[in-house]
Amino acid sequence: MDSQDKKNLKDIVFSILFVAGEGIEKDFIIQKLGVTEKELDKAIDELKKECDGDCGIHLITYKNKVQLASNPAYADYISEVLNPIREKSLTRAALETLAIIAYKQPITKLEIEDIRRVNCDYAVQILVDQNMIEVVGRKDAVGKPLLFGTTDNFLKRFNLADLAELPDYEGLLERIKVIENDEEKSDSLYNEFALPDEEIPDFLKEEANVQKIDADEIS
Repeated sequence: MDSQDKKNLKDIVFSILFVAGEGIEKDFIIQKLGVTEKELDKAIDELKKECDGDCGIHLITYKNKVQLASNPAYADYISEVLNPIREKSLTRAALETLAIIAYKQPITKLEIEDIRRVNCDYAVQILVDQNMIEVVGRKDAVGKPLLFGTTDNFLKRFNLADLAELPDYEGLLERIKVIENDEEKSDSLYNEFALPDEEIPDFLKEEANVQKIDADEIS
């Protein structure tokens, strides 16, 4: 990095952190930009002063990482605007999974997968994260699998007084069947694939391990 770029180091670092959206190791920035630790620390200190107080963006440092974050004072406003947007962005797979849970609850993940014929780890995790479904118990079966049901937030977000207002379930199954046939013929962005172990939610991995142990004991 030449002397002119070093004068703009603060703005360069801000741009990098904005695009990254997550914490970046300071050592990695130093290595890639070819600056000294002192130069980077100075740029970070200047950014902290600018991103302070009532500013919507704050700069945080932790474990030798630096990251841009929203001002915690505005958390309620952020949630009010972004949560409805995130709910609208649910994938077709997540919506289908949610509908099945709504009709068949309480239901296990394996029972959902028997209907959809695809792995549902990711869809279930998304729905849990968005407070659309929750664990309501365990089924009295091998491995004591988790049972899922819809939340009050599900009813509120879909303007339902109760589950009786849901449309006919047989029509839903027919719709899913048509969608699955279409997916077999195309490379849909919504096709689901097996997730690597590190992406499977912890509570689902635990359930899978329990079921495997119980199955081994029976055999």
